[in-house]
Amino acid sequence: MSNAKWNLTIEIARKKGSTRRHFNKYHLQADPDEYVLDLVERIWATQDRSLTFRHACHHSTCGACAMVVNGIEKLTCITPVHSITKDGGALRIEPLRNFPVLSDLVVDMSHFYTQLEKAKFNQVASLSDSALPYENLQIVSPDDGDYERLVDCIECGMCISACPAAMTSSQYFGPAVLAAVQHTINRTGDYELMQLVDCQDGAWRCHSAYECSEVCPSYVNPAWRIMNLRRKILGHRIRKFFLRG
Repeated sequence: MSNAKWNLTIEIARKKGSTRRHFNKYHLQADPDEYVLDLVERIWATQDRSLTFRHACHHSTCGACAMVVNGIEKLTCITPVHSITKDGGALRIEPLRNFPVLSDLVVDMSHFYTQLEKAKFNQVASLSDSALPYENLQIVSPDDGDYERLVDCIECGMCISACPAAMTSSQYFGPAVLAAVQHTINRTGDYELMQLVDCQDGAWRCHSAYECSEVCPSYVNPAWRIMNLRRKILGHRIRKFFLRG
């Protein structure tokens, strides 16, 4: 970290129970190379112990520190202060959008996790199944099969927060879930799962804004996966039509 300290104003969204949402201002000095999550934790430790936010791993694995910073979804444990403001500047920190707010920066993600269960999302997959087809990765496998690894999605919810279509329906499956469905179908050929998302609140509510892929911290590229899912659905429809004929 550098020796020079920046003077910053931090505005944090606050909401407890039935109280109306408002912003509290905090002033502190920060190293420009610090991360946004460091500032939130320091405000809690030194200025306001009533501030609530999720405990995070600090190395971009758990997704718990996802917040909206100056209007853009960020994984705050890997977002340096100098990347979004300057000395004497301000940071406005809010909870993720399109989720019910439980308290301050904590949102209720239970519906999201339930939808992931419906998508039969598996956090572990083979290297060949995990890679996007256009990545052209050179994958070396052992003689007795394929290596496995954790898939890229860290379930942070940032894609849903950034998605304009998610604002139009609380029942929308959302980018991460649809990406998980595409991943499952690509791996297993589960056509019943395909039928689950072939509906208004599934693959067809997406308006191709690509905001989900823009903010994704793990390069899942949910927008590409949704477009690929649509092609699979249409292909399945066409095959069923000709089989009936």
